[in-house]
Amino acid sequence: MAKPGDALLFSVVRRDHRPWLLLLNAAIATTGGLLLPAALADAVDMALGGTFVLVTVLWLLLLAGTEIVGDAIGIVLAATITSRATAWLRRRLARHLLAVGHPSPFAAGDAVSRMTGDCGNAGGIAVTLITLLVTAVSSVGAVVALALLDWRLAAVFAVSVPLAMLLVRTHMQLTADDVLTYQEVSGEVSARLLDSVSGLRTIAAAGIADRETNRVLQPLPRLAAAGAGMWRTQAKMMWRAGLLLPAVEVAVLTAAGFGVLEGRLSPGDVLAALGYAALGMGVVGQIPQLTALERTRASATRIAEVLDTPPPARPAVVPGSGIELRNVSVDGALHDVSITIPEGAFAAIVGSSGAGKSTLAAVLGGLSAVDSGTVVRDGEVGYAFERPALLGATIGRSIGYGTDADEAQVRDAAVAAQVHDVLIRLPQGYETPLADAPLSGGEAQRIGLARAIVRDPAVLVLDDATASLDTVTEAKVDAALTTALPGRTRVVVTHRPATAARADLVVWLEDGRVRGTGTHQELWDDEDYRAVFTGGE
Repeated sequence: MAKPGDALLFSVVRRDHRPWLLLLNAAIATTGGLLLPAALADAVDMALGGTFVLVTVLWLLLLAGTEIVGDAIGIVLAATITSRATAWLRRRLARHLLAVGHPSPFAAGDAVSRMTGDCGNAGGIAVTLITLLVTAVSSVGAVVALALLDWRLAAVFAVSVPLAMLLVRTHMQLTADDVLTYQEVSGEVSARLLDSVSGLRTIAAAGIADRETNRVLQPLPRLAAAGAGMWRTQAKMMWRAGLLLPAVEVAVLTAAGFGVLEGRLSPGDVLAALGYAALGMGVVGQIPQLTALERTRASATRIAEVLDTPPPARPAVVPGSGIELRNVSVDGALHDVSITIPEGAFAAIVGSSGAGKSTLAAVLGGLSAVDSGTVVRDGEVGYAFERPALLGATIGRSIGYGTDADEAQVRDAAVAAQVHDVLIRLPQGYETPLADAPLSGGEAQRIGLARAIVRDPAVLVLDDATASLDTVTEAKVDAALTTALPGRTRVVVTHRPATAARADLVVWLEDGRVRGTGTHQELWDDEDYRAVFTGGE
């Protein structure tokens, strides 16, 4: 039965030429493996006859060497194919997760699980399919070889084929649901664990470690049930295959024995018949590969679920000077918002909690989709957050992340963000590994601000990006920004009246709507506006 991820797996196999090389190598090695029992039979008959035929010995050695070398080459090719396919899947999945944006419909831990485990499983599809295909071809070739030895041997073996196919089909059907459930629950556990790790200090302070442990481990019974189901199915397949294979070998060996008694077969042919019987039952012996195939299909289904999630439509930005929003609405956050921020102006967005300030900032910065309305903006946007995620190997590269900024540009941005003096006191200065830099919340915010400045944006959007700074430092940052980015449009989400007072324009939001615009002094006469900063006191 087709699954949503099967088309994705087909794309994985189709995109690279190396699976064809692996298939060619496997075909050569398999041919050698099919000819080997017959060559071994000739060598045994030669030895029993008391003669020495050099060609027979060399032929046997050539076939054995072909199979050994082919297996070695196959291991290298398989590793290369799997790693390249896994890397391709991870790049594609990462790009799509970034395109889906924040907040993502997929929990962080679950996304990590899909990126690591599921992509790793799905990346092995070509190798798994080739292994199963080669095994099937080898089995058919073994039956033909038995028929060439004696049609009676092939007839005896043919009786086992329906049983073998029934075992394989039953195993695939019973394993599929358990494998998919196991992958999904593993992702759920990963998501819960990542949430807990992110909030360790809060959990410890609240004294709820035991409760949080129970929450993280709550899906384990379902995980255990799925795992037990997989093992039960595999165990059932193993003991059935363990009975079927020797039974077939005994049957073929018995038929071959009668052939020897009747003079149709030689002792060497009996040995060859035994080898071909084992090769013919090769598909039944591929239980791990059959399970891997279902795991691969389940993983591909989870990856396809992400890739089939359409990214939100970004606002259609119309080129123009300054910033203008015309009747912009975002479901649940903004309602028919129309504002104009002149080019080069300093605008502050204020409002009570939940008023839609961060959503408005995200729309202005192009990070959030709009359901209706038009956004007019010109030039690149630099964006700084209240809690920036710092990326990069070193502090310096964290500031220059995503740009080609050189050391001088990184340093100038750090100076403008009032964080240069902090960074030069670190053990290795700007080359200090990010993991080794003990940064406070305010220092991290200023590094995030420097990261936005280094892009030299036409529009700078600060979403409460100076909230952890004291008033004096914030004023210094504001003055430095005016010097570092002269004539640029700046938009600041703030809850501080001093910041709003320095702005050229204040946009006052209430329940996702624009309650008023003007300067801080003009709006201050409104009691409700004052309550935004005073809490109504």
